[in-house]
Amino acid sequence: MPNMKLEEALEILERTPRALEAMLAGLSAGWLQCREGEGTWNASEVVGHLIESEHTNWLPRLVSMLGDSDGEGKPLPPFDRFAHLREAERPLETMLEEFRAIRTRNIAAVWELVDPARDFDRTGQHPSFGKVKVRELLSTWAVHDLTHMSQIMRVMAERYREDVGPWSAFLGILRRT
Repeated sequence: MPNMKLEEALEILERTPRALEAMLAGLSAGWLQCREGEGTWNASEVVGHLIESEHTNWLPRLVSMLGDSDGEGKPLPPFDRFAHLREAERPLETMLEEFRAIRTRNIAAVWELVDPARDFDRTGQHPSFGKVKVRELLSTWAVHDLTHMSQIMRVMAERYREDVGPWSAFLGILRRT
């Protein structure tokens, strides 16, 4: 039996912007620009990715799945996970405001568009996974937020890896698997 409930997924999605604001707003560049290593994203880039996802991933794909009247699962709109890296750097506070605004609009749209009893099993064709369900897309959206909040914390912790000395043995966030 699936655990996913629309109202519970939206609880996470509603809180993410405020959680990121509380965690990141006003921090020094040292915290916002640190990375885990070559080719990894810093906290500001993760926020940029979340914004790009709001614009071109979650809601456009949901609308596509809900608009498929023949039930065959038409191809989902493309999403470039790295598009945010080609944008000019912006102040984090501006990005956090944009993220909060678009997420608020997208959540309102989900409440308006989705009837769990009718829509959860509707499908679309993902370019890598094949047929995916609305319930899976919405579940992934919530877990995507949790993943990137965890990533930001991990990246920030990495900044002090050497500074914690022997206490690293007790700090699970610094364990690389």
